[in-house]
Amino acid sequence: MERATPPPAFASTSNRRGLFAENEPFAYGWLPPRDGHEVFYEECGRPDGKPCVILHGGPGGAINPTMRRFFDPAKWRMALFDQRGCGRSRPNASLEHNTTWTLIEDIERLREHLGIEKWTVFGGSWGSTLALAYAITHPERVEGLVLRGVFLLTERELRWFYQDGASFLFPDAWQKFAAPIPPAERGDMIGAYHKRLTHSDRRIQAEAAAAWSQWEGDTISIRGPEARPSKFNEVDFAIAFARIECHFFVNHGFFPEEGWILKNVHRIRDIPGWIVQGRFDVVTPMEAAWNLKTAWPEARFEVIWDAGHASTEPGIVDALVRSTDQALKR
Repeated sequence: MERATPPPAFASTSNRRGLFAENEPFAYGWLPPRDGHEVFYEECGRPDGKPCVILHGGPGGAINPTMRRFFDPAKWRMALFDQRGCGRSRPNASLEHNTTWTLIEDIERLREHLGIEKWTVFGGSWGSTLALAYAITHPERVEGLVLRGVFLLTERELRWFYQDGASFLFPDAWQKFAAPIPPAERGDMIGAYHKRLTHSDRRIQAEAAAAWSQWEGDTISIRGPEARPSKFNEVDFAIAFARIECHFFVNHGFFPEEGWILKNVHRIRDIPGWIVQGRFDVVTPMEAAWNLKTAWPEARFEVIWDAGHASTEPGIVDALVRSTDQALKR
């Protein structure tokens, strides 16, 4: 097993790779409606390039232009889509027929719609969860897996971030997160937030969504709150993000049993894999990535010692760009 060894003291970071140049979609559209959802997608890069699908985080996030820049646009054919209820998919913030399994169906529908036989799957945070679940379900369609900030959606991980754990490191941010919830309900923060995020009064939803989103934004990077994505400040985005994320978490990711991903890793061990993990990731701590690597020793595993959770931290960018270059050659 590759070991997570620290870098030499005062090691230079000047030779780190950066993001590829900005690039615009060459095609976009919506998949035909299913279950009342219209899923938005876009294609970027080279139309005859090596195919990949890029999965955004959350659940409840959305695609953005930076996500295209981890792949060489002269060599890759990139497909990105807004998951149900997210971004430009319609209807916004909808929880109906919105589960891990319906998202996996959408990935397959997109693959078939684009005429792709097999592709590399890229995902960070919740995107890593969805990538792993998709690969386990459809291993014959996956050529490679590039994962960042691994999240296995276990009860242990949820309790760490939303109950007891991360709050010890960020008591100031936690105080803001807890503020909308009466003390009597704080023994189950996810349940308390779910009640408010599904309330019929949009004002109550908005208040809860703002606090939920700020908590994640305040803890996402070792660079501090200034690294918080600006979209977290947009009411519509925050409501969709918080509602859908809490919906998935209160339902334990809709997995049939606790630890489902690790119990089924044997189905993907023949697929080339790259795992990139920030050592000081508070949102998805390294234990999950370590457990995944232990169960999947064939995967390449790289720990970034000066990074947290954000995909835009320099060490994470460098490792992901090198990983997609290596995946290109496989």
